[in-house]
Amino acid sequence: MKDLLSRLLRQPAGIAGATMLAFILLVAVGAHWLYPGDPWSMVADPNLPPLSPGYPFGTDMLGRDVAAGVAHGARVSLLIGFVATLVAVSVGTVLGAVAGYHGGWVDDTIMRFTEIFQTIPGFLLALLMVAIFGPSMYSIVGAIGVISWPSVARLVRAEFLSLRTRDFVKAAVLGGQSDLRIVFRQILPNTLSPIVVAASLMMATAILLESAISFLGLGDRSMISWGFMIGAGRTTLLQSWWLSAIPGAAIFVTVLGLNFLGDALNHALSPRRRGHA
Repeated sequence: MKDLLSRLLRQPAGIAGATMLAFILLVAVGAHWLYPGDPWSMVADPNLPPLSPGYPFGTDMLGRDVAAGVAHGARVSLLIGFVATLVAVSVGTVLGAVAGYHGGWVDDTIMRFTEIFQTIPGFLLALLMVAIFGPSMYSIVGAIGVISWPSVARLVRAEFLSLRTRDFVKAAVLGGQSDLRIVFRQILPNTLSPIVVAASLMMATAILLESAISFLGLGDRSMISWGFMIGAGRTTLLQSWWLSAIPGAAIFVTVLGLNFLGDALNHALSPRRRGHA
């Protein structure tokens, strides 16, 4: 772990990504201390511009503090992105591991099932699921997880197909180890590098998907998020540009940081590049 951190921080992309994400995470964790109270509360005159006294990001058309919304919205957007990614990676890893390790009809069945989800436009499927089950954090997480796991399953399957023929796996089979032990102790640890890289990039996609869903009015109305703030401010974009621009900038910084970190992880974890790091 210390060696990985050292290689990661020797790369400009890794430093930039870690710095961006650390700042966003600190704002999300400290939102209740930075801006105590309800971010939905009307606290000042409406449509105050940025850098107004006491309101660095201004206020919206109802007099709500935009900075408070951005800070509290960071918690929602990051939480949904993280949990949705965790769901997708968990489901995709299990199905991909089973398909890649067993092969044959098991592999064919799981891959045909995976292709069903990949033939449907992902964003439309997510919107349909949220509309059916009702706008809530749970339905959004579930919808993003459902459309995201197939790519993880294919990645893990490919890794398992490659690794199951290696000598150390054959030795484990000859040694009488169970299939479950071989999968979790021998093969899966050797597939963690591409899974970690894919998860970092998938979280960025999940945050963008949540923002798009909330922008269209299907977000959880009990929780403020960056996507909801952009959607709420679009009707007054010409007069009050900051209502959409500032939460949009927060999304941009977060997604850019995750992409930087994903690229740096890919470089640090790649065996071919490890000698050059």
